[in-house]
Formats: sequence, structure tokens, C-alpha cells
Amino acid sequence: MATVKLAPSILTADFGRLADEVRAAEAGGADMLHLDVMDGRFVPNITFGALVVEALRKVTSLPFDIHLMTVEPERLIEQFADTADIINVHIEVSPHINRTIDAIHRLGKKAGVCINPGTPVAAIEESLPDVDQVMVMTINPGWGGQQMILRQLEKVAQIRRLLDAGGFRADIEIDGGVKAHNAAACVRAGATVLVCGSSVYNAEKSVAENLAELRRAASAG
Repeated sequence: MATVKLAPSILTADFGRLADEVRAAEAGGADMLHLDVMDGRFVPNITFGALVVEALRKVTSLPFDIHLMTVEPERLIEQFADTADIINVHIEVSPHINRTIDAIHRLGKKAGVCINPGTPVAAIEESLPDVDQVMVMTINPGWGGQQMILRQLEKVAQIRRLLDAGGFRADIEIDGGVKAHNAAACVRAGATVLVCGSSVYNAEKSVAENLAELRRAASAG
């Protein structure tokens, strides 16, 4: 099994010293940075947009995993053409998902499709041959620090079976409530990327210590 990638989410980082928080993730061994763009419509909160992502691009070489929690995500993707490595859009607000995936690929970026806890796997099954990543929300999106909805791991396992049966090479990313105590279960279900927010950015340990703990836990999967 390939090494699972850790993608710290800055949603629970200290925004007053965000550049330092991002540098700490890179120094601590993160594989990529997860950036939640929220519009206050698809989800209740508003976070940040392309200008903040552009500023962060100058302080790290980590790949940027952009999570568009917005309505009409197809209208925003070009704003991240110079900064993103992966752009993820939600099936719930993407009625023409394959057109959006194609648009992301034309920008030279990897494309991901996301599903909320209440969305069945069938909604994205037709897109599996075309995407580079499938993001399974294991919380209801909108804010950090929530507890993982463990039954969503069954959905991860279902997607893993579909990808393997079709010979498709997309990553499966889990976003929501990833902790050291459930990281191995995520890997066993078939995840290859773990988004980690409050389990990395907290007052209990350093970013590097938290990432190392998560890495050890995930490797036990």
C-alpha cells in the first residue's frame, strides 16, 4: 500500500500568524495543504478566497489541495489557476460535473469530486474514470473540530471497490474528524489522503508532533 498522504487544513490554524502555521506544516512533514474556500451559501461560514491562497503560495512549496465549498464552483476555478494543484468541487452543486472536471483539467490541474454525508456514492460513480481524487466528507461541512461520522467509512470502502474494479487510480481523501485514534480505520477503508485540522493545529502539541503521531497511527492501518 502506498504511503498515506497527510493534508493539514488551515481552518483551525491561527489566522493571525497563518504564514508561520503553514511553514510549520511543511517543516513537520505534511504532504500537502488543504484549503477550505467557503462562500457562506453552500455552507454557513465564510473563510477566504483566491487572494489569501495566492499569499500563502509565496511561503510554501507544499501542493495546494483546494476545497471549493461554494455554489457555482465552476465560476471560481480560474481564480486558482496559478496557485492550486488539486481543485475539488462538490457534486451537490455541480449539475454538469464532467464539464467542470474538464475545465479544471484544461487549467493543468488535478480535479476532485466531493460528496457530503447525505449524498450516495451513486451520485459520483459516472465521474470516477475522470477524476484524480474523490473527497468523502465524514462530517457535515462548514466548520472544523467536528466528530467523524464513522459510518461514512463504509462509503469510502464502497468507492475503493469501485475504483479497484474499474482500474481507476484516483485518490480517496477523507475530510472531517480525522484523529490519531481513527486514522488506521480510515486507511483500512481505502483512504489515501487524510485531511487533518484540529488534530494538527491545537494547543496540546506542536504541529510537527501532531503530524508524526498521525503518521504513525495511519501506518498502522
